[in-house]
Amino acid sequence: MTRPVPVPDDVSAPFWAATARHVLTVARCSQCTTLTLPPDVICAACGSTDPQYVFTPVSGRGVVRSWTVVRQSFLPGFAVPFVLVDIELDEQDDLRLIGRLLGADETELCIGAAVSVTFEDVNAEIAVPAFELVR
Repeated sequence: MTRPVPVPDDVSAPFWAATARHVLTVARCSQCTTLTLPPDVICAACGSTDPQYVFTPVSGRGVVRSWTVVRQSFLPGFAVPFVLVDIELDEQDDLRLIGRLLGADETELCIGAAVSVTFEDVNAEIAVPAFELVR
């Protein structure tokens, strides 16, 4: 079965265009420069109702905050089990992204483990961020 594909909208289109090129970006508020993902209509940091987000490339390095092992998938196209990791990116405290862990299993994980971003090409136009342990 085919895996579901993200459908970019006006707000997320810059993020998905960058991931298709294997570049991780996050939204930066033009008012206070705080990074956020996903962007909201109001900046959570400064309260601006006109944050004019600019998607900015980041390193893709971070640490594991938490993880879960998915043993039953309710979506097509995902072989189980797989590990979802909650990553805090290095660029800013509490800047977090969830993705699949590739090339390792849960027995190799610990809180604070270093990871780096990689990308899963879903089709010719869409790549999804995932993570690998830094060895």
